[in-house]
Amino acid sequence: MPPNAPPSLLVTRPEPAARRFAASVAHLGLPVVISPVMRIETRPHDETRLRDARGLVLTSVHAVPLAGAGQGRPAICVGPATAEAARAAGFDVTEGPGDAARMMPLLRDLGPGWLHPHGAHVARVLPVPGMVVYDQLPLDLNAQARRLLAGRAPVILPLFSPRSARLVAERVSDAIAPLWLASISAAADRAWQAGAARRETAPRPDAGGVIEAVETLLAAEQSL
Repeated sequence: MPPNAPPSLLVTRPEPAARRFAASVAHLGLPVVISPVMRIETRPHDETRLRDARGLVLTSVHAVPLAGAGQGRPAICVGPATAEAARAAGFDVTEGPGDAARMMPLLRDLGPGWLHPHGAHVARVLPVPGMVVYDQLPLDLNAQARRLLAGRAPVILPLFSPRSARLVAERVSDAIAPLWLASISAAADRAWQAGAARRETAPRPDAGGVIEAVETLLAAEQSL
């Protein structure tokens, strides 16, 4: 690696979440390339059943625009980003701790009428009736991302789910650049099936935690 070659950040989240995350790390001063490995596409679903649900369990911000008007209905949200979107849509929000496993206590004894609108691929099945409302269709990396991976400077890869970790790993298997992983959870880190020069797991499973993992990677580099 050339001396003082600065790391770059390759953001592979779906749009528009990728651009929101890129904006949130602007203070780090890193070159950023956005190349989503998934595209969100609405799936046909029973909009009346969704609208008439007594309450909703929301584990992704992508489900919120498809959930209908909140009108004060209760919504149990996995973490802060989903909670913020649900509040803006008019839901009465209970904010969870950031991941599906730790939100389980919030789902006990909900009673009938609750619904979990979600994507076609889920990391965890919840004890609430579910409905697929969108799909996460895989995409190839763009030319800018491929050029970045063919270089010698480190590339930091924020990983936001086990499935995205698997998709990204498939697409960077021939990378020349050293890969530094910043995983949102231990499950996302375990799903990685490619080489990595460095790995850091977020201290909490949300975007802020991933930023802290990126900062830890950078601090370790500066200390060498």
